[in-house]
Amino acid sequence: MKQLPSSEVKPMSSVATHGREVESGSADLTGWRNLPPEYAIPEHAPALAVAQEYCRRLARTHYENFSVASWFLPGSLRQHFFNVYAYCRISDDLGDEVGDAGASLELLDQWERELDACYEASPRHPVFVALAETVSSLNIPKAPFADLLKAFRQDQRVTRYETFDDLLGYCRYSANPVGRLVLYVCGYRDAERQQLSDFTCTALQLANFWQDVTMDWAKGRLYLPLEDLRKCGVSEADIASQKNTPAFCQMMRFQVDRARDWFQQGLPLAGKVDKELAVDIGLFSRGGLEVLNAIKRQKFAVLGRRPAISKPRKLALVARAALRKFL
Repeated sequence: MKQLPSSEVKPMSSVATHGREVESGSADLTGWRNLPPEYAIPEHAPALAVAQEYCRRLARTHYENFSVASWFLPGSLRQHFFNVYAYCRISDDLGDEVGDAGASLELLDQWERELDACYEASPRHPVFVALAETVSSLNIPKAPFADLLKAFRQDQRVTRYETFDDLLGYCRYSANPVGRLVLYVCGYRDAERQQLSDFTCTALQLANFWQDVTMDWAKGRLYLPLEDLRKCGVSEADIASQKNTPAFCQMMRFQVDRARDWFQQGLPLAGKVDKELAVDIGLFSRGGLEVLNAIKRQKFAVLGRRPAISKPRKLALVARAALRKFL
């Protein structure tokens, strides 16, 4: 990602600014230096226009799928989505890219203090300067933003889940808040749409888990429920050695079917929102289902070979979404 000019956003230093002390301990040394320098909390807040450009740049350069999806967003809401995405992106990186659990926890604490400052109209980080305008104009509660941080903290402390219900409890914080934030930005606040969004976001999270078993294992994490491993006769040693045994593949078939059921439960949401948001919901849901199809095409042998959607299939999904938008 391109760095912002140093005159616009200056990295954090160990000084007290606006009455709030900034820690300069191990988190600064071990944490922030392992992340892009522009992630650090600056000493002084940038102007709103600079902060908004920071979020636009982060959203458009950091994640291809979000950049594509933003084509279909209502123009009047696009900046708000950029701001929310930037918050989610950096929050995720604070939990996943630091390389030290203690440092991650400290950085997440600093990040949550900036979230608190955002709701008190005194943030310094460009993401929160931009986000303050979004949450104020759209009346978005703090809870879904804070819930995401609970998930990223949990990642530092919990690496196994005994039951599927335990895993769903994690998804409640890691995935579902994102969908609720999207609904808030688009003006939907009712429980029915939130529940349908939760189904979709949990399904997307499950599809990602089943796609990334090997990658997560390399990070010391296993999201497959331990009770399912035992029932199917699969050991963690099988996963460590990337053995796609018949028992493992049968278990993955069950997990894929389970995720597909959650997608089905969330599908009615697209018919309960405006057409532009429905296009995005459909794009992400079909993309998640395509991940499950890719796993199936590999006969559920995901260890050592990450299932992926082919470029022609991705283009077909985007073309279909574009056609729905223009028609």
